[in-house]
Formats: sequence, C-alpha cells, structure tokens
Amino acid sequence: MRFKGLTKGFFIFILLIVTAAFFNVLSPYYSAILWAAILAVIFHPLKLQIRQKLGDKNGLASLFTLLIICLIVFTPLALVMSSLAFEANVVYAKLQTNNTQFPVIVSDLIHHLPRWARHLLAQHNLDTAAEIQQKMSGLVLQGGQYLAGSVFLIGRGTFSFVLSFGIMLYLLFFLLKDGAYLVGLILEGLPLSTYVKHHLFMKFAAVSRATVKGTVVVAIVQGFLGGLAFYFTGLEGSLLWGALMAFLSLVPAVGSAIVWVPAAVYLFATDMVWKGTFLVLFFVVVIGLVDNILRPLLVGKDTRMPDFLILITTLGGMEIYGINGFVIGPLIAALFIACWNLLSGRDNRANVDEIDEAFIEEGKNHPEV
Repeated sequence: MRFKGLTKGFFIFILLIVTAAFFNVLSPYYSAILWAAILAVIFHPLKLQIRQKLGDKNGLASLFTLLIICLIVFTPLALVMSSLAFEANVVYAKLQTNNTQFPVIVSDLIHHLPRWARHLLAQHNLDTAAEIQQKMSGLVLQGGQYLAGSVFLIGRGTFSFVLSFGIMLYLLFFLLKDGAYLVGLILEGLPLSTYVKHHLFMKFAAVSRATVKGTVVVAIVQGFLGGLAFYFTGLEGSLLWGALMAFLSLVPAVGSAIVWVPAAVYLFATDMVWKGTFLVLFFVVVIGLVDNILRPLLVGKDTRMPDFLILITTLGGMEIYGINGFVIGPLIAALFIACWNLLSGRDNRANVDEIDEAFIEEGKNHPEV
C-alpha cells in the first residue's frame, strides 16, 4: 500500500527517526520543559481567575500569572538560598578560626566510644581533636584547589542553569497562554479513544499537582519545625540544617532522619541528655505526625496510590532522574496503573476522569482554531 508516494512502513520508519531526533534535541532541557508543564498545570486555575477579572485578556492574564509565580515561588527561594549561603559562610569561618566547640565535642565523642572504635581511630591517627581538625583542613584545602581548577566547569554549569531557568519561564508563559490549545492538538493526534485520552491527561495533571504541592508543603513544614528544634537545642546552623531537612524530606519516611539522628547522638554523647531526649521526641512525634498525616492527605489522596508505592517510586525516580524523580517516579507509577486498569476494563467510560469542559472550550476558542 502506497502512502503519498512512499510505502507506509518506510514512512513510519522516517517518522520514528525524526521523532527520536526531535526528543534528542530537547534532551538538554527536559527539566525546564517538565517544570514549565507542571507549573502551568498547577497555576492554570489562577490564570483563569485573573483572565476573568481582566476582561478575557488571555495574554495579559498569563503574564500576570507568571509574575505572581516568580513572586511567590522563586523570590522566596532566592532569599532562602542567600541566607543559607551566608550562614554556611559563618559556620565555615568559625571552623577556620577554631571559634567553635569542636575540640570539646570530638573529645567527648571519642571518650564515649567503645574501646575497639578508639583503637581503630588511633590506627588512622584520628584519636584526638587536633588530628581530626588537621585532616579536615587538608580536605578543605584539597576541595578548594579542586574548585579553583574547575572554575570553567562551574561557570559553564551556572550558565546552563540560568539558560534552563530562562527557557522554563519563557515556555511557562506560552503554556499558560496556549496550553489548552496545545493539549487539544496533542489529544487529537493520539490514536486512542476520547475517554482514554481524557483519563490519562487528567491522571498526569492530578499526580503532578498533588506530588509537587504535597511534597513542597511537607518539606516547608518539616524544614521549619526542624530548624526551630535545632535552634532551641542550641545547635549551630539551625537555618542550614532546617533547609537540608526540607530538601531531604523529598524522600518519604526516612529523609529528615539523616540529619536529626546524628544530632541526637551528638547531644547524648556530650551528656546533654535532656536536649537529646527533646530532639528525639520532637522529631518522632511532631515531625512523624507531619509526615504521616500531611503526606498521605496531600499526595496519596489525589494520586490514589498506596504510601509504599509512592515511597518506592519516589526513591527509584530520584535514583534515575535526580531531583526531578520525586515527580517523575510517582507519575510513571500512576500512568502505569491507569493504563493497566483501562486494559483490564476496571476503568471504563463510566468511571474515568474527564477534562473540564471549560478547559476544552478555552482550547477551541484559541485564535489559531
């Protein structure tokens, strides 16, 4: 059978090559495209409200929405990052000038270690605070030399990050403005029934929205409470450790424990029993309740997936895709379940999610139609 002068099989072969090449061209900016799409999904209802107040001016509403996203998302993030850089610099300066309780802390920790552990440290010349600090200074010096020799790589990485960030904002504006129209084009091109296409798109939107919003809320709450706990127990760098706990809370169940467990061990080892007990109880009870109540409520409820599957897919996604994996992992799992439910007949036309009619009408009323 001929297809416009070519055999159908050869045309499909060309189509596959062109499609693979197209995605290969986009590969450096997958993260920018992913986050632009996710932010467009999350803030699309806000854009609709602004659009109604501006007299149906879609482009202006999209621009205002983009400015609001920058104000409520990126500006606070930049302020926190600058504060973290300042606090990290203060902690580093104290270590360099020996203006810390480092010798006392290390001596107390070594004193409380079992005999075999002290013997092992002595074999590697790490049984005194002075020797440990000398080793750390050597590592810092080597790290500084490595960074000095990698200025070009760091500069190139910074340029790539700024470029990706600019592409994300640029793409986000057009997804807010023309997203409904583009979704309509994609759905028309897919060789699937209407209810299947609607169901898969709604699953993508729901899981993306729930994962990002839920994870960010849990991270902010855990980081804020964890930083307060460190501050009240007198541990230095409470803002720094709180931010680290917020970042590690992306990993469900075990994330923030990577920070607070060593801190509790240090407090107990240095005879600050009451502070150590407070820290353990606070994180086990308060932070545990935050993780076990807020995360299923904000993430598991909308994704309609069990907690253990969210945990496994989040870890697997971050292992493969890096930081973006906390969204990609659960998203792949949700689409996997949705596809198999459709194939088995468990999900059918009567019980699948459909795209909102207002969204469809917005795409049909686009100037390009």
